[in-house]
Amino acid sequence: MNAFEIDAFEFCRTNSSREGVTPVAEMTRLSKECANNSGEISWKVEGGSSKQGFPQMRLTVAGKVQLVCQRCLTPFDYEIDSSTLLMLGKDDADADEIEEIIDDESIDVIVGARSMNLMDLVEDEALLALPQSPKHEVCPDTSLVDSAKNEKPSPFASLKGLKAN
Repeated sequence: MNAFEIDAFEFCRTNSSREGVTPVAEMTRLSKECANNSGEISWKVEGGSSKQGFPQMRLTVAGKVQLVCQRCLTPFDYEIDSSTLLMLGKDDADADEIEEIIDDESIDVIVGARSMNLMDLVEDEALLALPQSPKHEVCPDTSLVDSAKNEKPSPFASLKGLKAN
């Protein structure tokens, strides 16, 4: 078993905790979503039990990645800062039952395993923290967008003159 493989149920039962820092370059799925492989993700996973006695893990990820702005198409720093609570079911039916019992949209219920890779969970959480359409708050250089706008007149501009008064 490698350092990141855990028995999820034992991890929770013993209130275990692991933390680390992983370069974005080592996270293949995350790096595909980024402008480049720079940056790193710090993470922490803490096991425990819910009030109802279900095994649960608190997963926290934070770090800076480079995304491409969908407006100006230039890379920019994006700060990931996310935390989620995962409850574990033994199988799909158990997970569905737990979801019904807790009835809380803020808690994700997943199927746990005796051999789970923590890095998969960390990468999943980092991916979920990314915006669907990344954009600068204010684009630093809009000349590329402006030149695209000014390149051709609108095909509807000539219709403007035909409009009846």
